[in-house]
Amino acid sequence: MNFFVNELLRDSQTDKQFRILWVDEGNIIAYLIDIEDTKALPFKRTISEIKDEVIQELLIKIRKEPFAFPDIDEVSEKYLLLRNQSWEVIEEMIKDEPAIFEKKPRSNHINKAIKVHGVTYPAVRKYLRKYWQRGKTINALLPDYKNSGAKGVTREAGDKKRGRPRKHFSTGINVDDSTKKIFRVALEKYYLTSKQNQLTDAYKMMIKEFYAKDIYFDDGIQKVIIEDKEKIPTLVQFRYWYNKEYNIVESTIARKGQKKFNKDYRAILNTSNSEVNGPGSRYQIDATIGDVYLISKFNPNWVIGRPIIYLVMDVFSRMVVGMYIGLEGPSWLGGMMAIANTVSNKEKFCAEYGITINREEWPSEHLPETLLADRGEFEGYNVERLIDAFGLHVENTAPYRADWKGIVEKHFDLIQKKVKPFLPGYVDKDFQQRGARDYRLDAVLTLDDFTKIIIKQILHYNQKHYLSGYVREEEMVRDDVTPVPLEIWNWGMKNRTGKLKYFPEDTVKIALMKREMATVTHKGINYKGIFYSCDRAIQESWFETARQKGTWKIKVAFDPRCMDNVYIVDSDPTLYEVCTLLPISQRFKSSGLDEIIYLQEQEKHSKVNVNHQQLQKDIDYISEVEAIVKEAVKKRKVEEDTSLSKAEKVGAIKEYRKHEKDETRKAEALKSEKERPSTKAGEVVYLEQSPENGETYARPNIRDFLGRRKENKDE
Repeated sequence: MNFFVNELLRDSQTDKQFRILWVDEGNIIAYLIDIEDTKALPFKRTISEIKDEVIQELLIKIRKEPFAFPDIDEVSEKYLLLRNQSWEVIEEMIKDEPAIFEKKPRSNHINKAIKVHGVTYPAVRKYLRKYWQRGKTINALLPDYKNSGAKGVTREAGDKKRGRPRKHFSTGINVDDSTKKIFRVALEKYYLTSKQNQLTDAYKMMIKEFYAKDIYFDDGIQKVIIEDKEKIPTLVQFRYWYNKEYNIVESTIARKGQKKFNKDYRAILNTSNSEVNGPGSRYQIDATIGDVYLISKFNPNWVIGRPIIYLVMDVFSRMVVGMYIGLEGPSWLGGMMAIANTVSNKEKFCAEYGITINREEWPSEHLPETLLADRGEFEGYNVERLIDAFGLHVENTAPYRADWKGIVEKHFDLIQKKVKPFLPGYVDKDFQQRGARDYRLDAVLTLDDFTKIIIKQILHYNQKHYLSGYVREEEMVRDDVTPVPLEIWNWGMKNRTGKLKYFPEDTVKIALMKREMATVTHKGINYKGIFYSCDRAIQESWFETARQKGTWKIKVAFDPRCMDNVYIVDSDPTLYEVCTLLPISQRFKSSGLDEIIYLQEQEKHSKVNVNHQQLQKDIDYISEVEAIVKEAVKKRKVEEDTSLSKAEKVGAIKEYRKHEKDETRKAEALKSEKERPSTKAGEVVYLEQSPENGETYARPNIRDFLGRRKENKDE
């Protein structure tokens, strides 16, 4: 019996679980640690003792790992930073095994770490304990997500409005320094806030709070008697002092918020072109929900909802350089597909949808120097792959700053308006209003149909759309460049090159593809019910191993627009294994992941309905069987001879069986009911075989054959 590092043992009496931290080469000594004790430290045991306790079932080997760490792709940068900081503290000392497991050497290491890293003694012991208890991996040092608070939750303190005072009028008083102080407090408390109260309301609340002469109760309600009119400021004085002390910028930021001000109220003194100097200097990417309902290509009766449209636009030329249309909500997956499309050969891309163009009609197939995107889709590990692989600089807009991507945002409105008159199932402004038509019932376009329409609209826009608001540079005016996206792009390619980056399409796609876990089973590599195989799996007998030893997970990359292949990618994205569909999944050929999942859900729904119908049939069958049995029992009670003993009933089973068999044969024998036909001249007459003759050429009955064989044997 062998024991291995990281193996888990459970005490059958106390239910405590221990992890093996180290085993010596001679397999004599091992160090263990209690994985649940918050003050646990490593302790020494002999292998022979552990072995004896396992044999006696005092210790039980545990196969299930209790500590599951999140996918590193999903861990925030903050938590990775904390993990790495902890790792730096203990990285060197944990290599000193087995000395680190003993108190004195461990204390020496900890004291050294305190001097080098400026940490406390308990902190280092905590890092070591987590590392040992949770499997001796760097991810064991990740913070505990389950103990994290509700980040970003606003806890409001109050200042709840208690109602309006009664209206009174006054000629006012002289505004002195003390009155100005009251004005300032009242404005900041009641007007310059996100509640956006009216100035008149702020005035009234100020009077109620700062100019109350007396308080009384009316039917249990506390009310205020304000000062005489000669002792309170007027609304005119209050407004005048506000306009004098606060400018429009301060007031708007205080009432609307900095984000809202930047988006809707700031001065616009610049243009998008001021930060670019040629094609590829900056791309903008964004997504929107298409205003049209679509149907499934698998079944025209299935309405699959509204598509997500991703566009990538070059800021300098305003040309659409990439696109993606699917059912995946705004996410890295959709953004990845749009970025991949920017480097694709548009002539081949259009040909996939039956649209013929020349390469010059849509010449973009490059990555930019800078990509401006939303924070949601382009933050985290996925975008790091993009940056590391291609040296792309990615900028994320601030929250609520869609205006930073004004070019692509504006184009969404343009294409929707262009295609609206021609699309059945288009969602109008009165959608979901009472009495309005349900546009979902008008849906006739599939995802491919809608993609074709948008491709044609983009081609028209790139080649024909006149950019009336485009500010041409002096050189462009001199060269008489018409402000049309394709012409600006071509001019820029001749005069302002150097920002675009070219990479092979396959390399970009593999690097950008979404990674998810698939399962190796005896039926193939299973991803969401789609089965694949590859040369490597066959050569290494993956499927046979899975059948005998169980399944395991592997990470695959894929293009969700077409699931004909998935890819097993190594650390080098240029090295990958192509997995192809197995015959069991051939029905999904040339289908996207969205469509496949939708089909699977529909099949599950249909299966539920069929199962219910089958259940009803099974219930009916049970009822029919019970009725037959009931009738048989009733009949037996009537005909049964109760005078017979049990031995008499079962003592002659062979005789009864033979009698039953003979009677059954007679009843089942084939008998011709037709009379022999009369013969006429010229007809062939069939002579009946004479019994005495004994000669026949008919194939003998198997029962007769066996009977004769038995008779011959008896003789």
